[in-house]
Amino acid sequence: MKTIANESSLLNTKVPEPTLRRLPWYLSYVQLLHADGCESVSSTRIARAVGVDASLVAKDLSYVSVDGRTRVGYRVADMVAVLNDFLGFTHHHRAFLFGVGSLGAALLQDSGLRHFGLEIAAGFDVNPDIVDTNINGIPVYHKSRAAELCARERVDIGILTVPIRAAQSVADEMIVAGIKAIWNFTPWRISVPEGVVVQNTSMYAQLAVMFNRMKSLP
Repeated sequence: MKTIANESSLLNTKVPEPTLRRLPWYLSYVQLLHADGCESVSSTRIARAVGVDASLVAKDLSYVSVDGRTRVGYRVADMVAVLNDFLGFTHHHRAFLFGVGSLGAALLQDSGLRHFGLEIAAGFDVNPDIVDTNINGIPVYHKSRAAELCARERVDIGILTVPIRAAQSVADEMIVAGIKAIWNFTPWRISVPEGVVVQNTSMYAQLAVMFNRMKSLP
């Protein structure tokens, strides 16, 4: 049975979704502190830097193995290591990208994803001008080869960057090919069977939120 995928399908059920969204904020901040040689940091300082309540920081960090000390705070080096590991950034994940248009090509060019544990191993498209080329050293294949290469390369993460009209059909093909987790950059809420993880990242939705908030500006 297919269900409309939602972002929470990606999340560890033991950790609230808002917490998982905030943890990378804390990580980014303590990484800056670590680079500056700071040894410890309080939840109050973290909260002030990222714009949340200190009690919320402490509650969020209670889900990970980071122990704070009274009047000392958290050891910065420990926080960097634990948060990186907890969020999966220290593990090596390989993904295939489906849809090598402007957005897909930009993601293939983004070598920074490797710093967060994600390597895009190949791209797939149907455009003859793109197929059998490479971008940033990453090969682009015809999407008909997806199942073959998923099995051979043991890749089960897919990045979906196709036009909206093709989103569902390509997602279906990805799943048949063996993809178990889809990072969906299209504005379409794809339907997937149980056991398939989806993370929706729509830049257009974020634009709509920003534009709406701008209406209230003086």
